[in-house]
Formats: sequence, structure tokens, C-alpha cells
Amino acid sequence: MFYRIYNSESGDLLGEITATELGVLTSLLEEESAEDRDYYITTDTIDYLATNGADASLVALLRKAVGAEEGVEIRWARA
Repeated sequence: MFYRIYNSESGDLLGEITATELGVLTSLLEEESAEDRDYYITTDTIDYLATNGADASLVALLRKAVGAEEGVEIRWARA
């Protein structure tokens, strides 16, 4: 099963990730509720994910999403 990652502000599709990658993302980042599906991602967040076992393709997708910005709000949805 795949999941799509979107820029929460623009609605742009950023890419797709696997269920395993989503599991890493949700287990390492703080959620405000059980229904929470969005995260504010910075380069520090990405470094934290990479250090704690995030797949290289997930890290690359997030780095591309942040780009030169300070950070970006992302959300995930089932593909």
C-alpha cells in the first residue's frame, strides 16, 4: 500500500511513500491526535528522521519538499 504526501498549504502532491516509510514518519513525529495526518517539517526534522532510521527515499522526498524554505507543512493520505 502506498500513501501520498501533499503540501498542506498548496495541496500539491509531493510524492508517494510506502506503508513502512509512513510508519517511521508517524512513529518518530509527534501527533496531536489519533486523526492527525499533518506535520511541520524542517531540515532539523529531516536530519532527525534520517538519524533514526528513515529510508533514504523518504528523506529525499522531504528534503525536496522543504527546499530553500525554513519548513513546510505536509499531510499524508492513502493513495
